[in-house]
Amino acid sequence: MARVSIDIELQAKCPRVALACITAGVQTVATPEGLDQALRSCEEKILQLAEPKTVLESAAILATRAAYKALGKDPARYRGSAEALLRRVIAGKGLPRINNVVDVINYVSVESRLSVGLYDLAHVQGDIVFRAGRARETYKGIGKYDLNLEGLPVFCDALGPHGSPTSDSERTMVTETTKKIVVIVISFGGADGLERWAESVSEQLKQYASGDTETRVV
Repeated sequence: MARVSIDIELQAKCPRVALACITAGVQTVATPEGLDQALRSCEEKILQLAEPKTVLESAAILATRAAYKALGKDPARYRGSAEALLRRVIAGKGLPRINNVVDVINYVSVESRLSVGLYDLAHVQGDIVFRAGRARETYKGIGKYDLNLEGLPVFCDALGPHGSPTSDSERTMVTETTKKIVVIVISFGGADGLERWAESVSEQLKQYASGDTETRVV
């Protein structure tokens, strides 16, 4: 397993940041029916609220916004992926169906209100450090244009940045050939509850992706 650590300068600006890391061997296939139903139930639960937009004011979402501000990034322009997924649901667009592994991560992200990174370990080199992006650092986000990483919290390996709570990179994204992954649940509001959500990731991967998992909290 790649060692995952938090940069001291990021921790100084975001003192409550904590990570839960799960590695797993997986079989990547199309979204199974049971997972599709779970995603639909998740969408319906939000849309049936008297005021669906209240989910955007949850403690985890607010902590992520505050962390982005502390790093000098506008959280209205650069949103955490959990908030972006919730906004899709509220707008009636629903959660995307990509494959079993990605969909498990999106499910847990929406349920927990926490951004979750997902990386194909075949394309990660060396250890992973969670730090603030530097001037002129960019990468091509999944399904997006080049992302300006300066000031964003980013995951970096020996080759440079490859992931962020806003959008992960094409370099380490999960595809149908992916066999081994690392999942990182990101909390800017402290470690409380992280083990619960890491356990949820593990359970869902075992159920829907034949995942054999190992977990630790950073």
